[in-house]
Amino acid sequence: MKFNATDFRIKRYNLIEEEKLLAFGGRTPYNSESEVRANDILMKYKSSEIDVAFFNSSEFIPSRNFVSVRKSIEDSNVFKVIKKMPKGAVLNVHASALVSAEWIYDNVTFRDNVYVCIRPEKLLLRIFDKPADDCNWQLLSDLRNANETARTQINSRILRQLTLGTEDPAESYSGKSDLWAKFKKVFDLRVPLLRYKPLFEEYLYQGLKELYDDNVFFLEIRTPLLEMYDLDKKKYDEEDSVQVYINVTNRFIKDHPDFMGVKIIYSIWRKMEPSKLTKNIAKIIELKQKYPDAIAGIDLIGQEDLGYPLQNWISVLEPFINKIDFYFHAGETNWYGLESDENLFDAVLLNSKRIGHGYAIVKHPAIMELMKKKRIAVEVCPIANQVLSLITDLRNHPASILFAQNFPIVISNNDPGVWGASALSYDFYEAFMGLMSKHADLRALKQLAINSIYYSSMNDGQRERAYEIWVKKWKHFVDSLVNGQSGYDFLKTLLTCH
Repeated sequence: MKFNATDFRIKRYNLIEEEKLLAFGGRTPYNSESEVRANDILMKYKSSEIDVAFFNSSEFIPSRNFVSVRKSIEDSNVFKVIKKMPKGAVLNVHASALVSAEWIYDNVTFRDNVYVCIRPEKLLLRIFDKPADDCNWQLLSDLRNANETARTQINSRILRQLTLGTEDPAESYSGKSDLWAKFKKVFDLRVPLLRYKPLFEEYLYQGLKELYDDNVFFLEIRTPLLEMYDLDKKKYDEEDSVQVYINVTNRFIKDHPDFMGVKIIYSIWRKMEPSKLTKNIAKIIELKQKYPDAIAGIDLIGQEDLGYPLQNWISVLEPFINKIDFYFHAGETNWYGLESDENLFDAVLLNSKRIGHGYAIVKHPAIMELMKKKRIAVEVCPIANQVLSLITDLRNHPASILFAQNFPIVISNNDPGVWGASALSYDFYEAFMGLMSKHADLRALKQLAINSIYYSSMNDGQRERAYEIWVKKWKHFVDSLVNGQSGYDFLKTLLTCH
């Protein structure tokens, strides 16, 4: 058969268009001419950024570690559009990393009664009325006021331990074990501070504010429910902790009536003994019965490769399947055929409502099909996977395959405060630019926001109200993006992006 160049070009075009329709957001409709025009603006920014980087790949931001390119992301026009976009809900974030490191440093470390214990390998910070005798505790303000050298040194150490930030991550961390060791040190500094109830109340409100300012209006937060205290020596148990979440959330909603709320995913350490795990699950079921709108379910957390596999706990978890929802982290590993990636099988068979990370999922086609059938979404956290050394260049992230196949996905931020981020827009940017096709457009971002509502733990009535709120915010976003540019400015955008 004689080759026909015209037929070839038509077939090629049709195949590309077919793939676009099959991909994430490909069949999500435009609802107005304004959306089409807003998409034109966004895609000119996106195309320009990619086209420039194509001829100098070192300039492509998602190919470089987030902790070294955050400022570059903030300068991106694509990021500036995403910042303004209503993103719906955050469904995978850990309470102790919710708030930005800048806020911790400025609003926590300079308050009264903050004590420091200086150890060679790490710092410890606590808030005491009277310091304990388990360490050589010094009042942090006294140390800072001793002399300029002491002030500079202690401030520098605190800032270094608050995040994984470094000029050269590859040089600073030789491998995954180094990263997780530093990761643990960050939480060793943060978590004990958050046990001080008055501080945690401020901290949680600030976390909600950072999300709300980033156009997020619902939160599912993973937390072990810290036992708290105050300087009057009063102790607060897990139920008191739930009440703190409820009270702070209600106060935030009073100040921001279009915020939909917070639900807790109770987090249990992966290396917990089975008998203790049973007691913890029974306790959280009791709390869920008492506070049904506050608690979504449970998860098991910690480094998956080193934690106990889910199969160890099947007999413990099985009796609770119909009593509480599971939201398991599973497959957060680059291994194949080991216990850690095969946690995916157990998580899905235990009816996990969503899968946290699911990095290894594309290696398991049977699980992919089952998850599609059961409509189980993957909580993809691109920055977490990159910073914690599962991947270097986000273009190679397995979620690219999931996006190409229109898999159920939500994008979340996991531990933003630990790597110097805040809220959700950074992860949306990395997903949109690094994980999705160059062709993925405003409809893909729109579908991510819709998914975050659909796959949340909200009930049907809450989802309906959340969707109504989001639609209004989305229309305002689209109109602002379009109307923010005059006809001349819009033309200039199209021209200057080439």
